[in-house]
Amino acid sequence: MYFVNNPLGGFGTLVRSALFRLDPEIAHGAAIRALSAGGPVVRRMGLQVRDPRLEQRVWGVRFPTPIGLAAGYDKSGSAIPGWCQMGFGFAEIGTVTAQPQPGNPTPRLFRLPEDRAIINRMGFNNDGAAATAARLAQLARVGRLHGIPLGINIGKSKVTPLEEAAADYCFSLDRLWPYADYIVVNVSSPNTPGLRELQEASHLAGILDELLDLNRTKATLTGRHRARPVLVKVAPDLTDEQLDAVVDLVRSVGADGLIVSNTTLSRDGLRSPASLVAEAGGLSGPPVAARSLEMLHRCVSRAPELPVISVGGISTVDDVWERLAAGARLVQIWTALVYEGPLLVSRLTRGLLQRLEDAGLTIPELIGSERG
Repeated sequence: MYFVNNPLGGFGTLVRSALFRLDPEIAHGAAIRALSAGGPVVRRMGLQVRDPRLEQRVWGVRFPTPIGLAAGYDKSGSAIPGWCQMGFGFAEIGTVTAQPQPGNPTPRLFRLPEDRAIINRMGFNNDGAAATAARLAQLARVGRLHGIPLGINIGKSKVTPLEEAAADYCFSLDRLWPYADYIVVNVSSPNTPGLRELQEASHLAGILDELLDLNRTKATLTGRHRARPVLVKVAPDLTDEQLDAVVDLVRSVGADGLIVSNTTLSRDGLRSPASLVAEAGGLSGPPVAARSLEMLHRCVSRAPELPVISVGGISTVDDVWERLAAGARLVQIWTALVYEGPLLVSRLTRGLLQRLEDAGLTIPELIGSERG
């Protein structure tokens, strides 16, 4: 067993305090640049926690821990080696679109400290699939791409009409396929006009059919034994009946799993000033936690064989334990990283390992152990 004896407890608070003095988007960019440039420094901090009891295989991919980075933080894969050194068990980059796009006008990222939440209306700002693929290819050439499993989240370009969405997603899959350990089809961001309409079965079925066909073709042409796992990311604002329909569709077309859930348009129960609450965009953090957990229970109950990655309001060891015990195979964090600082991942992983030791369990034994 390996625990990190980390003397840098005040470091995370110091970094967070400095970043919180900046505009949220400027702070975010600074954090990405620092992590990208400061790999050796992060590595010397000893934040990784690795132990066989934390490991599992999902879709044939080995995950050293179940705690991953959610999409939206590192949109174009600029800091991939740093996520491994920070202690994540996997990282998901994106959302990447077929066409490069600047996203929505600024300001478009807002902190809600009273709720430890964030509102964003970034609008899939990214370099586009071709440029992102070139960046990933360079990392692969120097052996720095796959320190941990890499997910790539793809979305529809804003300029692409809904009726041409399948081709748009396929363009991104074609370019990014060689570098992904799994692919996520994002049809649930609230910040691209009309995108959430693609969660409807009539739209989603066509997109998934074409993506899965291309996925199998790529596997055959490259001599791979199996295609990349393809997951669908859903919105917390779906009704239970809509969620059931997506789960049934994902299972029937042969896709590989779900990510539950994206940001919400709801503003229920917030304590933050009305001026902040009124900002348009998707809300993340603790206010999403209850609905995200509720959706996880429903998905696992309806399709227990379908792996689910749970995301939304996870910030403590108890949260991680609860999601895994409820049946999630993996979990992701994003907003908590902003509020808790760069030592959060190590702290969560060490705490999870201690709880596993106390309970005499491994991660595979914990998963689904408290399903309702």
